Amino acid sequence: MKPEDIHLTDWLRILVGEVPISFYLEAVLRVVFIYLLLLACMRLMGTRMGSVLTRNEMVAMVSLAAANGVALMAPDRGLVPVVVVAAIIVGYQRLIAWWALRSKKFESVVLDDVRILVQDGRLQLNGLQASVLSREQMLAKLRQESVRNLGMVQRAYQEASGDFSVLMFTEPQPGLSILPTEDAAFRDEQQKVEGQFACGSCGHLESNAQVPTHQCTRCGEQEWQPAVLG
Repeated sequence: MKPEDIHLTDWLRILVGEVPISFYLEAVLRVVFIYLLLLACMRLMGTRMGSVLTRNEMVAMVSLAAANGVALMAPDRGLVPVVVVAAIIVGYQRLIAWWALRSKKFESVVLDDVRILVQDGRLQLNGLQASVLSREQMLAKLRQESVRNLGMVQRAYQEASGDFSVLMFTEPQPGLSILPTEDAAFRDEQQKVEGQFACGSCGHLESNAQVPTHQCTRCGEQEWQPAVLG
């Protein structure tokens, strides 16, 4: 289309486009075909495609969407290429799943692996770095699980799918408060543990009569807060 053919008042072109009206009936048939094709592809790729997706599965879904989008809107594009692309993607996904079952190393490389983000009430900063997660993002995830101090958490994992699993101690443990500092009144309600201080960066606990003045032996930071219960 030439620039001189574009007019802001040309509502017929803006709303209907430059295709014959008969193409809209064809578009309905295309949508139905591609919808059924996508359902078949998701079924062939396994039940996980209906849950939280791994990066590999997300790439497959985006590729399917990209292949289908053009065929839906362009009358000069046929549907057979879409079927070919879908067959390649489904075959690739099934091959990846088959190989991952037989090779733990391959599964770890392609589908990622489980990472420990919190261990015995302490943040695993190397795990956070590997997961490209900030400290505040991790604390927000824990608060969503009703965690108010790190001492409550025995383990927190990031699964291969990117989802989080949090396992709690059966008995209350002292730890670093993870309530926002902006909510000072709520933080003040937490029971302070006398003689226990938590590193404000990683949650490492130390027993001391006074606020420690040295660096944390785990992370090297020098920010200490009173350990809390509950």
